[in-house]
Amino acid sequence: MTDGRDLADGPTEKCGVVGVSLDGRAAARPLYYALYALQHRGQESAGIVTHDGFQQHSHVEMGLVGDAFDEGDLDQLNGPTGIGHVRYPTAGSVDNSCAQPFSVSFKSGSLGMSHNGNLVNADEIRDELAGLGHAFTSDGDTEVIAHDLARNLLEEDLVRAVKHTMKRIHGSYSLTIMHDDTVLGVRDPEGNRPLCIGKLDDGYILASESAAIDVLDGELVRDVRPGELVILQPDGGGFDAYQLFERENTAHCFFEHVYFARPDSEIDGNLVYEVRRELGRRIWEESGVESDVVMPVPDSGRAFASGYAEAAQEEGADVEFAEGLMKNRYVGRTFIMPTQDARERAVRLKLNPIRDVVEGRSVTVIDDSIVRGTTSNQLVQLLRDVGAEEVHVRIGAPAIVAPCYMGIDMATREELIAADRSTEDIREEIGADSLAYLSIDAVAGALGQSRADLCLGCVTGEYPYDIDGEATDRDVERPVIGGEPEDERTAPADD
Repeated sequence: MTDGRDLADGPTEKCGVVGVSLDGRAAARPLYYALYALQHRGQESAGIVTHDGFQQHSHVEMGLVGDAFDEGDLDQLNGPTGIGHVRYPTAGSVDNSCAQPFSVSFKSGSLGMSHNGNLVNADEIRDELAGLGHAFTSDGDTEVIAHDLARNLLEEDLVRAVKHTMKRIHGSYSLTIMHDDTVLGVRDPEGNRPLCIGKLDDGYILASESAAIDVLDGELVRDVRPGELVILQPDGGGFDAYQLFERENTAHCFFEHVYFARPDSEIDGNLVYEVRRELGRRIWEESGVESDVVMPVPDSGRAFASGYAEAAQEEGADVEFAEGLMKNRYVGRTFIMPTQDARERAVRLKLNPIRDVVEGRSVTVIDDSIVRGTTSNQLVQLLRDVGAEEVHVRIGAPAIVAPCYMGIDMATREELIAADRSTEDIREEIGADSLAYLSIDAVAGALGQSRADLCLGCVTGEYPYDIDGEATDRDVERPVIGGEPEDERTAPADD
C-alpha cells in the first residue's frame, strides 16, 4: 500500500522510452524534456542517443534525468533524430552496463535501442548468439534484442529484420530504435507495454505515454498497435506503419491504468485519470462502507478516492472527501533503509496524518494495491494513533497473488501477502476494521475491455507468455498475418 515509487510496499516502475524525428531542429532537448515527463517510470538511469546523418552521439548516465545531463551534454548530442530512455531495472544489473539506450555498431551501420518490458526467453537467445560469436557487455535483455536485430540487418531490409527479431523474442516490449538516422517504434504482439505516436510542429514522436507528447506541445495521433512497427520518416515528414503480427487477444497491462502511468496520460484510448475515478466508483458499488471521511493514500490513490466519494454521495451517503494524509516528497526510498526500525520511521516521515481530519472519526482509506503489506500495517496504525475510531481499507485492484514476469519489479511469491492468505487474514494482519479489493471484472469493465484482452498474471497466476514453471492462459504460438494499416503497407512474407 502507498506510493510504491518511494515506499517498500508497492510495485516499482518499468521504464520509459521515447524517439523523435524532426525537420532540421536538434532532437536532444525535446528528448530531454520528454524524458522528464516520463521520469516516474524509472529513476536509476537516463540516456539519449542522437544521429546527425553521419554519426551517432550518445550520453547515458546513472541517476535522474536532471542529474544525468547538463547543457554541455545536450549541445554535443547533434542531429534531428534520436531516442531516449529512463530505466528502472527489472532484468539486468543496476549499473552503467545496463543503462540505456543501448548502442551497437556493426557492419551495416549503427543501432541504438530503448526497451520497456521484459523478455522471458532472453537467456536462450543470448546463449545462441554467443555461440555464433556475439560478445555481450551486459546481462540485460535489451542487448539481446539489439544483437539479434543487428544480425538480421546484415542480410535483410529494415522491416524484414525487425519482423524476424520479433518472431524470436517472447515477452513484453515496447521499443524505440534508431538505425543510423532512422527512428522506429515496435510494440509486442500482445500490446503488454504502452507506446504511442504524437505529432509535433516540426516532426513526430514515439513515447511510452502521451504526457511526453503534451510536454512538447504535441498532439496525440494514436497508440502503436500491438505487433506493429512504426517508422518515422526523415525530416519529420510523417510515419509508415507495418502490422507485422496480429493476435486474437491482447495482453494489456492493467496496472498501467491502476498505478504506473501518469493520470494525465492517455493509454489505449483511455485517459488514466478517468479510469481511476471509474475504478473508485466501482469500489463503492462492490464494497462501499459507511464512514465519516474517505481519503486517498497520496499520490496514487487520489483519483480512486475522488470517484469513490462521488459515487457514495450520489447514493446519499454522508461521507466527506478529504486529504487526510500529507506526503513529504523529500524522503528517500524506504526500501534502501538499513534496518526495519529505520524503514518504519521513514514511513512516518513520508506520510503524516492530519489529526483534525482523522481524530474521532471513521475513516476509509483508498489506495491502488497492497503488495507486501508491511506499509499498510504501519499506515493503519498511524491513523489509529491520531484518533481514528475505525479504519477501513479499500483497494482499486484485485489482490496480487503472483509475481510479474513482464517487467514490473513487484515482489517474490514468498513476499506477496495475498499469495497464501485470504482477505480476512490480510485484514487482520494490517489491523484494519475491514478490507476489500476490487474485482477483476470491475477492472476490465472500467477499461472497456474483456478479461481476455488484459494481462492478469499477477492477480490470477496465469500468464500470457510461456514461463517455466508457471501456468499460461493462452497458446504462445503467434500467427503471422500481414495487415494493412493506414498507409496500406503490408508485412513482408516469411522467407
